[in-house]
Amino acid sequence: MRRYPDRAAAGGDLARRVGKLRLHDPVVLALPRGGVPVARPVADRLHAPLDVLVVRKVGAPGREELGLGAVGEDGVTVLDPELIRYLGLDEAQIDRAVSKARDELAHRLATLPPERVALDVAGRDVVIVDDGIATGGTALAAVDVLRHRGAARVVVAVPVAASEGVRRLQAVADEVVCAHAVSGGFAVGAHYDDFHQLTDAEVSELLTAG
Repeated sequence: MRRYPDRAAAGGDLARRVGKLRLHDPVVLALPRGGVPVARPVADRLHAPLDVLVVRKVGAPGREELGLGAVGEDGVTVLDPELIRYLGLDEAQIDRAVSKARDELAHRLATLPPERVALDVAGRDVVIVDDGIATGGTALAAVDVLRHRGAARVVVAVPVAASEGVRRLQAVADEVVCAHAVSGGFAVGAHYDDFHQLTDAEVSELLTAG
């Protein structure tokens, strides 16, 4: 199993791979918070602006670690109908789970710097970066947000991911760049020696470092 010392090292590896793509007027958007230190080297390699794209996982009732999908900015909601049927969830349960995720989304947006202005992605190639992907639900919501905003091309780039998550994203993104896809049991944190929770100050510093 491939392990990185930290997210910055993973970002350096990913930057070399993304740098081989032919991108038009690229923008790099990190999924906070863990995606930000991975995205910084990617943005530097592409000489592209870096911002965050806020999306939140919709947790299954009583099993919050299990993602039913995700919600994103601009009112986007992505759900996994097969998983919902398997769990036998009714409409009221789904509505409550989505509402909770939307509350968390609003809270996360409120923690961003007040002067932040979302980058205009219309007609541009966008690279979505995270520190890893399990089910892919959060990244799916991110792709939908960017389609809504008029991105010309959407690339999802991650250092590590579950193979099933990669397959789901390949169906909706224009391209998926994954340094290491893993079959079977998967936990993003298991692929990093340092997987600490980033502070607001760390995120802010990384976003303004370019």
